[in-house]
Amino acid sequence: MAKEIVFTEQAPKAVGPYVQAVREGNIVYCSGQLGIDVNAGGLAEGVEAQAHCSMKNLGAVLEAAGSSYKKVLKTLIFLTDMNDFAAVNKIYGSYFDGDFPARSCVQVAALPLGGLVEIECVAKI
Repeated sequence: MAKEIVFTEQAPKAVGPYVQAVREGNIVYCSGQLGIDVNAGGLAEGVEAQAHCSMKNLGAVLEAAGSSYKKVLKTLIFLTDMNDFAAVNKIYGSYFDGDFPARSCVQVAALPLGGLVEIECVAKI
């Protein structure tokens, strides 16, 4: 099976030379989702709102690929300030039913568009 590009209008368009996700066989590789509010067209205000938008955007991409949060195998969270870890962790955890995937979380110097959080994942279809 050849790789398939995944796209949905329910998540922000890529801000560079990449795609929202790539599906290969029964695995989907989702690009990082910033905390962009797709309805407002820009970053949400504050790290908590951005974390919710990141997860909602990721959920929309997963759905477009034929997957869901329940099938996520691994996530990676990027934060511009590790002091936001507890707030983002609480929001992140609320999107899973206790069946959590493997995860990494790192602090970075900056994110595109001045974002405060970005979340990516790999999931089963």
